[in-house]
Amino acid sequence: MNTRRFSRMAVQIAAVLLLISLQTGCQLLRQVWPGGVTALAATLTPPLPSPTAQETMSVAAAPTATATPVPATATPVPAPAPGSDLTTAIRQVVQKVKPAVVQITNEQTQVNQFNMPFTLPAGVGSGLIYDREGHILTNNHVVEGAEQLLVSLPDGRSFPAKLIAGDADTDLAVIQITGSNLPVAELGDSRQLQVGDWVIAIGNALALPGGPTVTTGVVSALGRAVQEPGTSSPNSGPFLFDVIQTDAAINPGNSGGPLVNLSGQVIGINTLVAGQAEPGVQAQGIGFAIAIATAKPIADQIVATGKVIHASMGGISYLPLNPSISAMIGITETQGVLIGQIESGSPADQAGLQSRDIILAINGTPMEGDSALAQALNSHKPGDKLTLTVLRGTQELTLVLLC
Repeated sequence: MNTRRFSRMAVQIAAVLLLISLQTGCQLLRQVWPGGVTALAATLTPPLPSPTAQETMSVAAAPTATATPVPATATPVPAPAPGSDLTTAIRQVVQKVKPAVVQITNEQTQVNQFNMPFTLPAGVGSGLIYDREGHILTNNHVVEGAEQLLVSLPDGRSFPAKLIAGDADTDLAVIQITGSNLPVAELGDSRQLQVGDWVIAIGNALALPGGPTVTTGVVSALGRAVQEPGTSSPNSGPFLFDVIQTDAAINPGNSGGPLVNLSGQVIGINTLVAGQAEPGVQAQGIGFAIAIATAKPIADQIVATGKVIHASMGGISYLPLNPSISAMIGITETQGVLIGQIESGSPADQAGLQSRDIILAINGTPMEGDSALAQALNSHKPGDKLTLTVLRGTQELTLVLLC
């Protein structure tokens, strides 16, 4: 596992600009629209006014213990007093969940100076056993490129693991081990989370000996959209949607480990940490976890079919609206998804969508927030019928799209 996961990447704060491209198997590809809001506005017919400013920040993944460590920072929430109810709850959660949190060693083959192949660890990450069949949920970047996978449990046992499948678009993967009396973590409902809820991160930070590390914090924000670093450049990776932001410390080796509520239920998969807020200024207490409500359906699909197929509208560019973005580009509608370019022959084109259309709802669900459209697509499979409520000028239309 290489250290590119700690390269810098940009996240659009004011708006997330997305390019969805139709690929073989109706795959969903998510990228930043090149040039930002200004470039997207210019693709509309006629063009919209250009925005005056755009805010950005950088975030970085925390995949493996071989990456450069993020500087340690103090958790900005007060520590619970020893013996308090909160301390007792945290101890009980750790005792319940920690046995099912595993260390995943990604082993790859290299060639020495005598042209002889040998295997060595390329990186270390985390995962959690979530069923009695030994399936382990983790990040795709933890197992990416592995020729062998070794899983180590806190009780001292180690097992070779089989990769079931990984999905780069969602950065999720499922591997499997075979063993008796395997501990199993309980999955919760991340949709019940509220900002300010206490959470616990458990994982193999820095691959330190002695088992998983435990850190605590709160849910700092919900529904975030963040971009992962890519292979070709820091800003070419996939976007992750409906992500949980937390100030629980997350370090290299934590990726793929669980974020847990005080009931001892896994509500997220720790995946990213913030990088530099600006050159030379390290962000403080900002980590991201994939919500379990997003991760579990992907894991189920991987186990059932050995792959993940995403629904798609085809090649379109679009801009999620909010009051500030609408004001910047000079339109009155403050909710929905503004359509930019549309690929000829794509499902969106065949449904009759046009540049400057605003999608207000899909199957009756309002398009609210940066990730609303992606979430709507992710909840369907290729071939599903979507009913789009569209605003075209002052006229409201109903269009039917086969994704």
